Amino acid sequence: MFQADTYSGSREEQQQAALAQLEALIAGESSMVANLANAAALLNFYLTDINWVGFYLYDGKELVLGPFQGLPACIRIPLGKGVCGTSAERRETLRIEDVHAFPGHIACDAASNSEIVIPLVKDDHLLGVLDIDSPLKGRFDAEDQAFLERFVSILNAELSVPV
Repeated sequence: MFQADTYSGSREEQQQAALAQLEALIAGESSMVANLANAAALLNFYLTDINWVGFYLYDGKELVLGPFQGLPACIRIPLGKGVCGTSAERRETLRIEDVHAFPGHIACDAASNSEIVIPLVKDDHLLGVLDIDSPLKGRFDAEDQAFLERFVSILNAELSVPV
């Protein structure tokens, strides 16, 4: 199912291959945890210069650590706190070039210098966020953002809103 050899060619071709892999990995699978775990692993393999990728899931009160790849992380993040909590509260992507300049940044890993967070929202319900950290300042650009927002939209199509 997963084909590592598809990640060659231009950046756009690599992104299209990653999106196709995601679609194949989650097609027909109803388990949110399984889909998010595979999505985190896929991004960890595909993206360069990152040190953490994963999901925080909204439990109705705060964000709680979900499937991820990387070092152990903060377990709970209140809405409106740090990059993840702010992205979740605003329901908008945040691309931060220097996390140390972000007011209220929560430093789970001191090696992280830049971050991108994309909220997972389905049928106007906040499900959580995709969080990716990098040790490089300015690691994420507009093309990364567009790719990751597309990645999240594919995930959202398979995720269920909790009842």
